[in-house]
Amino acid sequence: MPNNVFVIGHKNPDTDSICAAIAYAHLKNTITESDTYIAKKAGSLNEETRYVLQRFNIPEPETVSDVGAQLMDIEYRRLEGVDGHISLKKAWEIMLNRDVVTLPVIAKTGKLEGVIVNGDIAYSYMDVYDNNILSRARTQYSNIISTLNGNLVTGNSHAYFVKGAVVIASNNREDLKEDINRDDLAIVGNITERQLICIEAGCSCLVVCGASSVDDSVVAAAEEHQCVLITTEYDTFTVARLIHQSMPIRQFMKTDDIISFELDDYVDDVRDIMKTVRHRDFPILDENRHYVGMVSRRLLLNMQKKRVILVDHNEKSQAVDGIEQAEVLEIIDHHRLGSLETVSPILFRNQPLGSTATIVSLMYDERNIDIPKDIAGILCSAILSDTLMFRSPTCTPVDERQARKLADIAGVDVKELATSMFEAGSDFKDRTADQIFHQDYKIFTSGDIKFGVAQVSSISKSQLNSIKKDLQEYMNTVLNNDSELNAIFVMLTDILEESTELLFVGGEADKIIADAFRMPVAAESYLLKGVVSRKKQLIPAIMESLQE
Repeated sequence: MPNNVFVIGHKNPDTDSICAAIAYAHLKNTITESDTYIAKKAGSLNEETRYVLQRFNIPEPETVSDVGAQLMDIEYRRLEGVDGHISLKKAWEIMLNRDVVTLPVIAKTGKLEGVIVNGDIAYSYMDVYDNNILSRARTQYSNIISTLNGNLVTGNSHAYFVKGAVVIASNNREDLKEDINRDDLAIVGNITERQLICIEAGCSCLVVCGASSVDDSVVAAAEEHQCVLITTEYDTFTVARLIHQSMPIRQFMKTDDIISFELDDYVDDVRDIMKTVRHRDFPILDENRHYVGMVSRRLLLNMQKKRVILVDHNEKSQAVDGIEQAEVLEIIDHHRLGSLETVSPILFRNQPLGSTATIVSLMYDERNIDIPKDIAGILCSAILSDTLMFRSPTCTPVDERQARKLADIAGVDVKELATSMFEAGSDFKDRTADQIFHQDYKIFTSGDIKFGVAQVSSISKSQLNSIKKDLQEYMNTVLNNDSELNAIFVMLTDILEESTELLFVGGEADKIIADAFRMPVAAESYLLKGVVSRKKQLIPAIMESLQE
């Protein structure tokens, strides 16, 4: 919806990313009336984060994989569909009134049956020479009456002309009986004798031209022979020219290989498909294939970008897909400045603190907004997670002060909460190497070098050792599947020992770390004592090594 704003963290979200998004959305909804702020996530939850949300009874945010513009974000034309039984003339009038060249043909169930364009109607005039086509098209008599601006004298207007040809009764009276076959539709002038001959010859429908009424004998004969009798004030030439317009549009509409789109299709994909065809308008369907509207190339110019607030990151490589098509309103972060660019100036709050959740909690304080118990619980958890219970060098006195204050509001013990969280996150059983690797994985760029860093933390060294081999094998798979990556690192961080075993793959990965930490080149991994922070200890060292 136009007034919705997504608050969303980075891909492969951690506890800080998720909890900061939820808490900041709550704060914005508290202080803002014009917009609705909705917390989203850009990937699956890890076990630690899932534990935190469940403990404080917070619903899991919906996943958004792409914030690029979709058809639901544009002012598409909500053109009402038409029934396949309406006449060509009626369809043409609707096109003129609505200023369109395409009409969607909709079944009673709401599903799309076909489309008809003005070219199809032109074809019905220019390329039809078969005088049986009106019956083959199963033309309803009500369509004929409407098209000829006529009047039903006798017969059932809801019946269909299904057999016979359209014949103009213009021959002399002696030969006229031979011109009319049983079940034909006869067009005749206002001459009683001719009208009776046509009816007696067995025509199923008689159209009398240039008349508003007929002789009673003609009416009686029509009723006796069950002939549909129609009068019209149009002359014979006009009737002969117009009667083909009474055919139902289903006879000429396109039903096969219709190019249609769905509301959740992305505008870029839609635009690429539109380039390959000459149509001007295309139907839009919902998830149940029901028709909802029409879209054209011109309408794509009026798309409304999705509005987002980014938390816990400001690098394009870490942002949700399609971020370049979205309107970024704010960024709340505690990392180094990254590669994201915006068209207009935005609120960008970046502080050298241990957690984005710390910044969000400060914003509550600055606004004098009371923090609910559940929000305080997840904010405290996020700070404990990102600072490794105050052990990380990224942790500041502000982080610890805010965390303990939030713990008091939530009614929890800091040490017990942190231990429970880390235990939940360290439970690797029934989890694949892919799941463990991507629970906290980020990509970084320095010049022409692109590398990924995953971090797996645990309070148990044995648990880290149990997944080491599988992760080493999986790292090679990730590197081989991404041609743009030059190296991959995995931090196996022991929280209690405050150390990290760093695994690596990639051509120069071993030398990069050896140079960064002034160590001998290792064959399999590096033991980095005192290193627990990716943001403050590992990434700066790698960047400096690459720049040198």
